[in-house]
Parts: sequence; structure tokens; C-alpha cells
Amino acid sequence: MRVLVALAVLVGTAGMAWAESNGPVIAIPGRPGVPVIINGVDASYAVVEGDWGLDKGVHVQPTVYGGRPVEPMPPVGHYYPSSGHLPGYGRLEIESADKPKPAEPFHQSWSANSKQADPPAPLNQVPPYPPPVITAPRFNQNSIQQNFGNPRPEPRDPRGPDPRGPEHRP
Repeated sequence: MRVLVALAVLVGTAGMAWAESNGPVIAIPGRPGVPVIINGVDASYAVVEGDWGLDKGVHVQPTVYGGRPVEPMPPVGHYYPSSGHLPGYGRLEIESADKPKPAEPFHQSWSANSKQADPPAPLNQVPPYPPPVITAPRFNQNSIQQNFGNPRPEPRDPRGPDPRGPEHRP
């Protein structure tokens, strides 16, 4: 059963991929206002037919049905001597007779300095927010707190001393 489902998915996806790569397509622009240009023809929303792209190793000229030609050289404001056209002369600007009055003069400056150091505080003065002082609690001799200055004596054996000597105790 699993083999049949896997085979059906493989045939369905491979069939769609093969049909899309070889048949005619409708060229839809990826962004609004940006045309799809194929060999000087605006192919936006037109049918494009032919084996071309990454599918084949040989380039075949695509055919565009329903496209409109794009003008080969758009009018631009540059001068190219090889084109044979003379450039325009002067600026296309209209100078008005009543010009606005000039603005009043304005001057502003900035500067930067380091901060002046605070005067040193007297040595015997208490700071404005002193840190809290924490005193350690006192412990008696029988507490579980370690006392490294005076080590505790070894605990006594409740059975008493061994008459044979300490080497016979387990």
C-alpha cells in the first residue's frame, strides 16, 4: 500500500514538472509596473512558446504571441556623439521676475568639554549612603560550625578503652 502511494505521488509531481518545463507559458510580471522583455518584445501577460531556459543545452528562439514591441532606444537626456543627434542647447527653466527675499543670517556653534572633577571628600566624613554592616553570629563549642582555630577533640568510644590496646579495635 505504501509503495502504491509513493508511486502515485512520484508520477503526479514528475508529470506536473515535465508539463511546465516544455509547454507554452503565460509570462506574468514578478512586480507591478516591471515588464517582461524577451528579445525586445514586451511579453507581459502574453503566451511564450519554445524550448528555452535551463531545460535544454541549445538555445531556441522563443515565440511571443500577443506581445507588443518596445521602442529600441528610449528618449533620454544624454548626448551620444555616435548617434548623430545634436544635444539640446541651454536649460529648460523659466526665471521668474519676483524672487523671494533672502533669508536672514543664522549662525550657531557647539563646543564640548570634559566634566570638571568633584572636590575630594574629607577622610573622616561618612558617605551619604553607607553600606549595611552585617555581623556574624557567635557559635558555641558544640555547634556544627567548623572552628579551624581550635579543632574539636576526637569523639570517645562509648565501649571504653580496649584492654588489648588501640591496634585491636576494628
